[in-house]
Amino acid sequence: MAHPLVRSNIVIFFVSMSLVLTLALGVYVSNRMLTDWLLMRGLEQEYSLQQASVQEILATSAVEGSAPTSTNLQGLRLTRTDAAPANQPISAAQLERLQSSLQREAANSEIVETALVYPKAAIASNPELPAFAQIDWLSKNELRSVRTLNRAWSAFNSKRSLAVIPDMTWYGSFGNNAVVVFKPAQSSALAPSLVLLVDQSAILASLAGLIWSISATIGALCLISFAFAAILLWMRYYDQVRTNSNIEYLAHHDTLTGLPNRAVFNARLAGALRHAQAKASNVGVMLIDVDKFKEINDTHGHGIGDVFLQIVGERLQTVFHKHLVARLSGDEFAVLLESVSDPARMTRLATDMITATSEPCIIDGREIKLSLSIGIARATDGSWRVSRLLHCADLALYHAKHSGRSTFAWYTPGLDAEAQKRKEVENGLVKALKLDQFKLVYQPQYALRDGTLKGYEALVRWEHPSKGEIRPDLFIPIAEDCGLIDEIGTWVLNHACREAMLWNDQSRRVAVNISAAQFIAGETQKRVAQALLNSGLDPRRLEIEITESLLISNTDAVIETLRQIHEMGVSIAMDDFGTGYSSLSYLSLFPFDKIKIDQTFVQNLGKDTSTDAIVTSIVGLGRSLNVTITAEGVETENQAVLLSAAGCDLVQGYMFGKPASVAQHEADYPVFPHNKDGGLWFPQKKKAALEAPKISLSPELAQVATLATPETSTGQDSNEAATV
Repeated sequence: MAHPLVRSNIVIFFVSMSLVLTLALGVYVSNRMLTDWLLMRGLEQEYSLQQASVQEILATSAVEGSAPTSTNLQGLRLTRTDAAPANQPISAAQLERLQSSLQREAANSEIVETALVYPKAAIASNPELPAFAQIDWLSKNELRSVRTLNRAWSAFNSKRSLAVIPDMTWYGSFGNNAVVVFKPAQSSALAPSLVLLVDQSAILASLAGLIWSISATIGALCLISFAFAAILLWMRYYDQVRTNSNIEYLAHHDTLTGLPNRAVFNARLAGALRHAQAKASNVGVMLIDVDKFKEINDTHGHGIGDVFLQIVGERLQTVFHKHLVARLSGDEFAVLLESVSDPARMTRLATDMITATSEPCIIDGREIKLSLSIGIARATDGSWRVSRLLHCADLALYHAKHSGRSTFAWYTPGLDAEAQKRKEVENGLVKALKLDQFKLVYQPQYALRDGTLKGYEALVRWEHPSKGEIRPDLFIPIAEDCGLIDEIGTWVLNHACREAMLWNDQSRRVAVNISAAQFIAGETQKRVAQALLNSGLDPRRLEIEITESLLISNTDAVIETLRQIHEMGVSIAMDDFGTGYSSLSYLSLFPFDKIKIDQTFVQNLGKDTSTDAIVTSIVGLGRSLNVTITAEGVETENQAVLLSAAGCDLVQGYMFGKPASVAQHEADYPVFPHNKDGGLWFPQKKKAALEAPKISLSPELAQVATLATPETSTGQDSNEAATV
């Protein structure tokens, strides 16, 4: 079947040719009609001057024709001789006068023959009178078209006193002669009509120039009209071709980057696999994902994000200029490697691509870091299919993203097992939500000043029916990837509020983490309000912990949501403080009630002077803002001593209790003897524990500790490390 565009072109060609032929035919017909009209007008003008005298003679002939005439009367013929036939009813003097006057006035047309014919009424009374049918000019080839005599017969029977009929065939060819019909002025059944055969060639020759100039003008106007119509038609055709071309381009290319799209990539990959099977060669595929692209969009806007993707596409084309680069989805690209089948060369290309991302993108004066994760898979035999190869590359990409990002990973068969495990976890999480297989454990938060238990942080655990208790670090990332984190987070919030209402000590607070993946601006505050309403928990006992990464996404909407939650009486804590992007700027946007120092700082206390200075600064910042400071991940007494010396308010970690039930923590409380003398809670002995060892303090913390407990300071030089 022909392509629709080809069929359309054929139709347009034939239509155009038809228009050209119609135009030519129209010009020719107009030329012939104009010539016929001018001949008629010219001959009428010549013979109209003698119309009155001819009519007078014809009337006289009708009176004379009433008398008996000779039985052998022939049709009247005017000849160029002076004698008239014996059977002519017109007198010789009349004929001579008529002939001389007609020939004299008709300067441009010569009279060839003439016939005097009578109407049917006169012939009925005298059958010997000449009739119109006796005119034999057609048989003598003096006329070319029978149509001319037919028109003369019509004029003979009409009421027109003078009629001129040029000799013209149906296809527009003119003869040399024309027919002129004179009728008497008064209508009489016995009056004859005079029919002349005159030469029209002289007039035809004189009109040739005028006729062709007019025809040329008509033809030019027609050509101009045709050209205008052709231009309009071509413009429409060109627009259609361009539209079809644009549609075809859009169907096969990405509109933002101009790269081929998924359809083109899959088609090329299928062809490459068939070719590789025939040639026993290998085909490689790289799936490339832009790391944290959503944060770039949320932080800088979608306009900057679009330009960023265009820059990514350009860099990919620079590195893989000999290979097919396609954009599969929002921030996912793919590269088809047909000419490179060696794993070492593929690895080299991936390394070059990672190296090309070291230079940041500068868009509108903003420097944006470019980071890509790459998954590589290679079809080693003819059994590979498009879906299988892309699936393997996707597994490798997932492994690269969870290996620290800004790197690449090869597909290995072990990744299938990992993917299968993830799928099992996903299916298990769906069942866990339906069967209520989750439970909450709590980690206590102690006040460093006096050792009182202030509250708990709620942590979720998955009680699998066959695998036992599963830690959250094993299933929470998968829940975030598959979209179940929202339901799990809602479950945690509702159950934490409900269980907190059942505690014996109603002064204990409960903290619930809300990740960026489950935080929805405009919806989270409704869920918090619903959880409080359903449980009846005092909002002042609930604390919502968020991370700094949440504030990067749609900051205005997030801040508004947090304000609405805070207005309920719920406390807002910033978790993992110091590990994000712009902590201090976010503190100025929203009045947080608590700041939690990340455990990465706590673990290095006393080991790194920079860390000590950071912790001291955070504590000082909290005091200035009247914000409670909590340190998480406290595992040793050394860390507790240093935090106490720095002035930290609350601590939580394995040293004070691992995640467990509230009943167990309440039974173990207090884990350390309470402080009743007003000094620092640490150092001291834990239950059945040995005396705490001496701890080296940095100069910053040593100064704070010396001011707080002068009796524990040593007399060492100020440049040396103090010990407590």
